[in-house]
Amino acid sequence: MNSTLDRRKSILFIAIAATLWSTSGVMIKIISWQPIAILAGRSIFSSIVFLVYLRRIPTKWTCWKLLASAAYILTQFLFIWSTKLTTAANAIFLQYTAPVYVILLALWFLHERPTRVDWSSMLIIFIGMILFFGDKLSANGLYGNILAVLSGVTSAFMTVSLRAQKDGVPAESILIGNLFTAIVGIPFILKETWTVTNWLILLYLGTIQIGLSFVLFTNAIKHVPALEANLISTLEPVLNPVWVFLFLGEEPGKFALIGGLIVLAGVALNAISGARTPESAQTSP
Repeated sequence: MNSTLDRRKSILFIAIAATLWSTSGVMIKIISWQPIAILAGRSIFSSIVFLVYLRRIPTKWTCWKLLASAAYILTQFLFIWSTKLTTAANAIFLQYTAPVYVILLALWFLHERPTRVDWSSMLIIFIGMILFFGDKLSANGLYGNILAVLSGVTSAFMTVSLRAQKDGVPAESILIGNLFTAIVGIPFILKETWTVTNWLILLYLGTIQIGLSFVLFTNAIKHVPALEANLISTLEPVLNPVWVFLFLGEEPGKFALIGGLIVLAGVALNAISGARTPESAQTSP
């Protein structure tokens, strides 16, 4: 019974984390800094959140911990650079091909098998994503598209590496990644214009959008298989334009609305099934 309750709570945590991740788009549109400086400034505040949460700096190092940290850093940078070289729609759509790679990596390294509901949910979500982004996707920006696909691969490695630490403290990997990004990015921060607005946005991005969200996600990933966590996370690209519409007035098209509803239906199907299914049923002996 406790295991089922943990899974239900974890699914809710992942949904909240994805919702928080989705708010980055509107905030980054407002702030005037360059992408690397934004990442570094955000990482300063998120590092503080994780230091307060963990109350220590990691001293025990494992391959999974380092791989998760490296994958986290690469995902952030690859996605930022891909958006500079291709359309934002291409970047986020291609990044969210990650479930395909998660299936292979989770089966190989974690022996977690996708269920029939996982396959059905993934099909529904991809159909919805195509409708959602269809009118904005293009063949332009080849190098940006390649970087976006690579960000999907590194995102899959991050999810699987965090899941592999289910008996440890996966939050330490995110702390390591944020500390590294913050330190490396300091020279870029010093070149930017410091205003109260910019720093308030960075404070929100670091403490809530990244800090709180990854505290929730790294706790939840202990109780939810990697693929399931990744599918629920597809709430992020759907909710991202919702905030842009509410705060900046950019209206989504008709097909985007239909696609968004289909994605939400696929996520709901996976989440409801996951809440009822014991974790052991998705793990092969």
